[in-house]
Amino acid sequence: MHFLNFFPLFVFLYFLSVTHAATFDITNRCTYPVWAAVSPGGGRRLDSGQTWNLNVNLGTIQARIWGRTNCNFDDNCRGKCETGDCNGLLECQCYGSPPNTLAKFGLNQPNNLDFIDISLVDGFNIPMEFSPINDGCRNLLCSTPINDQYPNEL
Repeated sequence: MHFLNFFPLFVFLYFLSVTHAATFDITNRCTYPVWAAVSPGGGRRLDSGQTWNLNVNLGTIQARIWGRTNCNFDDNCRGKCETGDCNGLLECQCYGSPPNTLAKFGLNQPNNLDFIDISLVDGFNIPMEFSPINDGCRNLLCSTPINDQYPNEL
């Protein structure tokens, strides 16, 4: 875990409870504010070090968590984000616009399995870690900014 001390990250910890829900602890370990977004689930601003405890129903499929950057919202929770914007809403009701690093998940899928992954299908905007709290699962980490390594067309 010493590696994590050197990289600012947007971190998700995933807990399954014995009830019919799971809890995701979404923590901003970046040095700048990140506006966390979840579809389904909403969104909110997280300053460095802040955590959002999000309860998600088991059976949730094709869900996404991502961080938005350089956002400005008015008193009606309308505004815009430089990356990951979701139609100008603080509490997202749709997927975010690229670029945005994604944590994707499906809970209680066939054979009672949960699926998680970090995806760059919509590009890279912030480093991210997805950490299940389970002895049989491994952390997923994407911490290298790749945008400067490839042509803009990609």
